Amino acid sequence: MRDAAYAPMLATLGAPPQGTGRAVEVKADGQRGTIVVADGAVTVFSRNGTDVTRTFPELAGVTAAIGDRRVVLDGEIVALDAQGRPSFTRLQRRWPQQRRPSADLVRSVPVRFWAFDILHADGHNVTEQPYTRRRDLLDDLMVVDKSRVLTVPRPMLGVTPSDALDAVAAHGMEGVVIKELDSPYRPGERSPCWIKVPIRASIELTIVGYWNAGGPGGRTRVGSLLVAGHDKTGDLMAIGQVGTGFSDLTRRTLHALLQPLRCSTAPVANHADVPGVRFVQPQLVAEVAYREYVAGRWLRHTSFKGLRPSDPSQTLLPTPA
Repeated sequence: MRDAAYAPMLATLGAPPQGTGRAVEVKADGQRGTIVVADGAVTVFSRNGTDVTRTFPELAGVTAAIGDRRVVLDGEIVALDAQGRPSFTRLQRRWPQQRRPSADLVRSVPVRFWAFDILHADGHNVTEQPYTRRRDLLDDLMVVDKSRVLTVPRPMLGVTPSDALDAVAAHGMEGVVIKELDSPYRPGERSPCWIKVPIRASIELTIVGYWNAGGPGGRTRVGSLLVAGHDKTGDLMAIGQVGTGFSDLTRRTLHALLQPLRCSTAPVANHADVPGVRFVQPQLVAEVAYREYVAGRWLRHTSFKGLRPSDPSQTLLPTPA
């Protein structure tokens, strides 16, 4: 497991603030990760601290990009689509975690690390340094002009977050993270110094059921998912049906994962609201994009973003509009 001192700092969901005195970074559609480089070896950790070095063996090439350095980096593990944009759908082909991929899979779905912060540099803890100083250290890190496995994206400076968000949306990206220039790095904390503004809201929810797809082959494909979150009393409550955002491969993969988890007892307290669903044990977490949530109703305009390696017991209902 990862040292708690390396736990990633988390952003707060919010509206874009006014003014230009902040850094604006593109929010990548990938998997949050921490990379520890020491004595020529690279160790990769997931957001929850699991060692996933075996899953992404090509990230060992980070050492060639930074030379003889000892660092701890925060960033996103991404797989790029044909347009060069991070694609979480492509990244999912590299799962499950902790499994060494085949050489063919590494070649067909390569990943890289988008580093956006640095916690330790050559034996020095730099988390108390302001964002601007940490960015300077990060920008000076690479000893090669280009790397196939390490990217340090440049933040947008001198622009309003709203203008940056418009530009990001025009390029089909996920959103932005707005950061205070003088903010320290707070490992494991969710801080208002970092504000994330997605193009659409997204939330991690527990999969509690599914409906088969229609048409030929529908019995082996998921048509839609029933997702749920825990309310303030701890009850698991169905909150929405998700029927878009799936490739055909994803529909078949989800069916193979969920069919063995079927159960006769509804795992949600409001099971009367979901007729015809095939309930499953609440063991998998999905990230779901949505446009609106009103208390007492279901999520509107939902879309499946992908499975997430999170704890199903920790999913929560979204904040109502």
